[in-house]
Amino acid sequence: MTLYACSSNRPKLEELLLAGRQSGLRHLKIRPFPGLSQILPPDETGTSFQENASAKAVYYSAFIEGLALADDSGLEVTALDGAPGIYSARYSGPNATDATNNDLLVRRLENQENRAARFVCVVALARGGRVLTTIGGVAEGEILRRPRGHRGFGYDPLFFYPPLGRTFAELATNDKLAVSHRGKALRGLFTYLAKAIDKNMVGSDKIG
Repeated sequence: MTLYACSSNRPKLEELLLAGRQSGLRHLKIRPFPGLSQILPPDETGTSFQENASAKAVYYSAFIEGLALADDSGLEVTALDGAPGIYSARYSGPNATDATNNDLLVRRLENQENRAARFVCVVALARGGRVLTTIGGVAEGEILRRPRGHRGFGYDPLFFYPPLGRTFAELATNDKLAVSHRGKALRGLFTYLAKAIDKNMVGSDKIG
């Protein structure tokens, strides 16, 4: 069983591929989406992570014979009423980078004592233009006043995870996957797939 990951974000893709190798599902492989760079990306017009993940999975599933795996994720900060939320990747504007997004977040929280935040991820699996399942994961933490660590991507250097006493950017990828929003969502997906395998639905044409 092969899942094709609909992402051009290299660090995110690396996490997805690693999660597939760690899944323990003998028949499961996660592969980069073939020819993704040649496909015009869909507009992300949903109002939730679930809507955006589903729309991406459905859109890309039309280009392949098989299973398309898409995710949508972001940071929700309590003191900012849940912002940046679904706009996390473009928080600082249309030409946003990780650095500009982080700088803006630090500025907007400069006088805030409440630093609570959470990462949210929803993964969606689709085949032939139809969503088969969506599964979410959440990681609770705090936003630091200055970045720490050089691993990860996005808001990882600012996201402090209290149970481990480190930011996500200070964790090795496999350690981050064990506790992260994306890791939790993917493990939920693997549980779904394991049940499909138990029902002898191993082939991608049999799922759903």
